[in-house]
Amino acid sequence: MSQEELKTKITELLPSAIFEESSEFLQLILDAPDLLPLMTELRSDTQTDFDYLFNLTCVDWKDHMMMVYHLFSKTLKHTLVVKAKISDREQPEIESLSEIWKTAELQEREVFDLFGVNFLHHPDLRRLFMEEDWKGFPLRKDYTDENMIQL
Repeated sequence: MSQEELKTKITELLPSAIFEESSEFLQLILDAPDLLPLMTELRSDTQTDFDYLFNLTCVDWKDHMMMVYHLFSKTLKHTLVVKAKISDREQPEIESLSEIWKTAELQEREVFDLFGVNFLHHPDLRRLFMEEDWKGFPLRKDYTDENMIQL
């Protein structure tokens, strides 16, 4: 499926979709509440068949958080980047995609541990790298570590 065909299909599913075409991959921006229904459809629809979530991460923009998901269809050979905006930076939360793609389970734990994003309905959401009693989230822009040496 071409990028234009993907855009048409996604717009049918989510009319509020915003697209960026500034990179190699088609990029879709949406609000966090729209993520789970759209991703479920993109995975199950034979026209899109995004059967592989090969990466997910988070970006801290100081005034909001942005989850970034890289999808690939192994059968149809197309790629899509989905960016979900989380407006509430103080209590960031978004639906887990681990029921759709098992690869999300561990990566969501990493984002939870380092950015503090709560993944709703995740089967085992707990710290991955940091100790359980660790205070704060090291990859957030507002994180400070009292033990860090100032240069």
